[in-house]
Amino acid sequence: MSSAPNSSRPSGLSRLARRHAMTLLTLACLVAYLAFVEWQWGWSRLLVQWEKVGAWTTLAALSLLTATYLVRTQRIYDYFPAETAGQFLKLFRLTQVHNLLNIMLPFRAGETSFPILMRSQFAVPLPRATAALLVMRLLDLHALCVAAGIGLVLNAGNHALAWLLWALFLVCPLAFFAAKGPIFRLLKGHLSGKLERLLDEVEAGVPADTRGFVRAWGFTVLNWGVKVLVLAWVLGLLGVSPFAATFGGALGGELSSVLPFHAPGGVGTYPAGITAGALAFGADGGRAALSSMAEAAINAHLMIVASACLGTALSVVLSWIPAKAH
Repeated sequence: MSSAPNSSRPSGLSRLARRHAMTLLTLACLVAYLAFVEWQWGWSRLLVQWEKVGAWTTLAALSLLTATYLVRTQRIYDYFPAETAGQFLKLFRLTQVHNLLNIMLPFRAGETSFPILMRSQFAVPLPRATAALLVMRLLDLHALCVAAGIGLVLNAGNHALAWLLWALFLVCPLAFFAAKGPIFRLLKGHLSGKLERLLDEVEAGVPADTRGFVRAWGFTVLNWGVKVLVLAWVLGLLGVSPFAATFGGALGGELSSVLPFHAPGGVGTYPAGITAGALAFGADGGRAALSSMAEAAINAHLMIVASACLGTALSVVLSWIPAKAH
């Protein structure tokens, strides 16, 4: 007796589940996270903290965080001047889609969207866009540490020495950029054919001159400086102390979103990063203090998600402006 012709094929429901596995995983994590927070603290208790912060202060913090997305867009706009000329608002929307995917998808899966979107929207080759993304992410990591280092410097005993070390760390990317030319020349001397053409695209994804690199570096420092300062300010208003711990918390949260173990939506990992960073920078590790810090960390994470959604909504609204008005 022959078996049914379609018996070995997956069902329609199974195919649908496989196709949307990442979305389903994200939704499952979000639901589980919402339920856990409600069970552990209660959302009403957490959200009431914003009444203490104040509506105008909250609005100011949200506005500053949203403004950093415009700075990020300007960095990419300046990075690819020929491809993006006159299309800032279109690029802003692309940047926001990429940012939202980064937040919502686990394990940095959203990063892959940037080179794909740059190729489809602005005809930037994949190797070049990928190389540019790598450079920007390295600059992001450096700028995060620079911004968080302010908290350490302000609490250091020897302020002069601390500020000197901070300044040296601030400008160290320039030394690495200076080594770019010799490194690429050395590699090209040992490659041929497709590999050399691929290397040309990678090199094109790195700023060609020092002025271009300094501009990219400057936009990066401005972006992360504002973001870390705002997060540190908000964490302080939400009860995190001492002052250095607010910077540590801001750094820990943002590092958790940059490193590969980022959870869907940042649920769990972002607040955990804030808590770990605050503890590393001198926050009280007692049980009551940890519980209070966790509440502040969750609220700070909500503000980050809210600013990303606000930035995405703004990019959609601005995209309705006719192209000639750009």
